[in-house]
Amino acid sequence: MGGFLIKQSHKTETITYLLKLHKYRYLYFVIIFTLYILILCFNSTIVYLIWTCKNLHEPMYIFIAALLINSVLYSMIIYPKLLSDVLFEKQTISYPLCLFQGFSYYTSAGSEFLLLAAMAYDRYVSICKPLQYPVIMNRITIYVCVILAWLIPAFEIAVSFVLYSNVKLCSFTLTGIFCNNSFYRLQCVPSVVISVYGVVMLINVAFLPMLFILFSYIRILRISYSCCRETRRKALKTCLPHLLVLINFSCFFFFDIIIVRLESDLSNTVRLTLTFQSILFHPLLNPIIYGLKVNEIFKHIKMLLCQV
Repeated sequence: MGGFLIKQSHKTETITYLLKLHKYRYLYFVIIFTLYILILCFNSTIVYLIWTCKNLHEPMYIFIAALLINSVLYSMIIYPKLLSDVLFEKQTISYPLCLFQGFSYYTSAGSEFLLLAAMAYDRYVSICKPLQYPVIMNRITIYVCVILAWLIPAFEIAVSFVLYSNVKLCSFTLTGIFCNNSFYRLQCVPSVVISVYGVVMLINVAFLPMLFILFSYIRILRISYSCCRETRRKALKTCLPHLLVLINFSCFFFFDIIIVRLESDLSNTVRLTLTFQSILFHPLLNPIIYGLKVNEIFKHIKMLLCQV
């Protein structure tokens, strides 16, 4: 049976564990829905400010806006299905829809790393090559970086999910609260091709961008520490938000990668806690970090609040 012809019974054990007490179902729904609205509002507000304020039409802020749009898309992939799962006694999803959710989720994750790499390059050119900055980081460069950051992961992950659509399934039960790489365990026989391609894809969309980011920031630190104290302070201040976002997202992403290998050793409580951290803290912390740590954005937020 081809993957796209199957309607699979998707009994999400972690959700079932969370909803053992029926009387708390609507409380969970209200909490999750409130968090979802906060994520949308926080991210959209900063994107709106960057879009409307002309003094924020600079490469760094455009990349921040792209990153926050990515956070909104990331949340829209997870939360609507999660909210419906909370309301119903049984949680089911068709296999094609599960593949689509996984495809969208990992495309968003890959885009995150590539956008952070583009931001690291922008900071490197700004601090280490200030005279060449206007020439190197022109509008064409910015748009190409943003478009490629979304297209490259989408193309690479689409190939893997075409491979997944043709595998034979022997299990129809997922243990996560959404479709991520847990459906690797649904295969009757693990595919060597899918495993090898998954490693190559992980290197391309995660490890290589991370190495580039680390190299860029090491170069920035080396050059800034050879300059005056004021230059060092400005370099650290402008790079700190990006590093915080990188560390935060990397921890959640690599937890998601290794969770399949450790699945049998983790209790429902631990799995639930770690998964909720990845789907909640990341999209909610990004706008908070950039809103508080980036002075120009913080000024415009205060102005907007005063007007309201």
